[in-house]
Amino acid sequence: MEFVNPQSSTVIFGFDSAWTDAPKAPGAICAVAFDDHGQVQFHEPRLVSFAQALIFIDELRKAFAVSLVALDQPTVVPNAAGSRPVDKVAASLVSFVGGGVQPANRSKIGMFCDDSPIWSFISGLDATEDPIQARTASAGHFLIEVFPALALPALDDGFAQRLRAPKYNPQNRKKFRLEDWQAVARVVERSAERFNVLGLAEWAHLMRNAAQPRKSDQDKLDAALCALIGVYWRAGPAAHSALLGDVDHGYIVTPISDATWPRLQQAAIRRGVPTSQVVDP
Repeated sequence: MEFVNPQSSTVIFGFDSAWTDAPKAPGAICAVAFDDHGQVQFHEPRLVSFAQALIFIDELRKAFAVSLVALDQPTVVPNAAGSRPVDKVAASLVSFVGGGVQPANRSKIGMFCDDSPIWSFISGLDATEDPIQARTASAGHFLIEVFPALALPALDDGFAQRLRAPKYNPQNRKKFRLEDWQAVARVVERSAERFNVLGLAEWAHLMRNAAQPRKSDQDKLDAALCALIGVYWRAGPAAHSALLGDVDHGYIVTPISDATWPRLQQAAIRRGVPTSQVVDP
């Protein structure tokens, strides 16, 4: 795959946050950075708290005209209870393949209540939350919400079949499958190769060969997936990504495919949730 929109002076962060910021269960962050000449460097995933993620982002983004943080956590949660409309749209696919969607609402103490760490992180980040602008802007600091479990079926048709979601969380010992772990790492490796992010491809290859992956390894792998979703959004074909929902009621940016888009689109229509496939200029 060639870049539809070649990148320069752009850094894309993938942040798999820990949601509640528990010290014993940190999140993970990584970055894909394109210099002024389009040469790419991969900053390998590291375990971080929200505060440490902010430091990493602030220090690295200074050298780039564009910075994009792709965060695996709901960033717009206006509803007091239940779940956001976009969560239900995502669930139409994620549930079909055998996964789950955590409903986001403000009653969830420590996750989305007023004192939750996500809000101080977003405030400290001070980024523009406008996914459409974030796709094509030549300067600026942006934040988008992403969801690896929604992206994976679009990145590999094998994961898009009924009850074929990969079981790659080592913490869930009853369901964990090493072959699924290897398949997800292979998807990351292959996607990175398509975009010529060779450092990420090499890192994913090493992860694929891990004999006994740990939960922290999965967090790092999800951070890499978040970064790839950001790369797809910025640099990939418009037909391969979509914005589900909106910034007022909740949204998710995700890769899509012929195997996933019809189900998502139909669910969005049924629930009156807007969708947008960005048309490249």
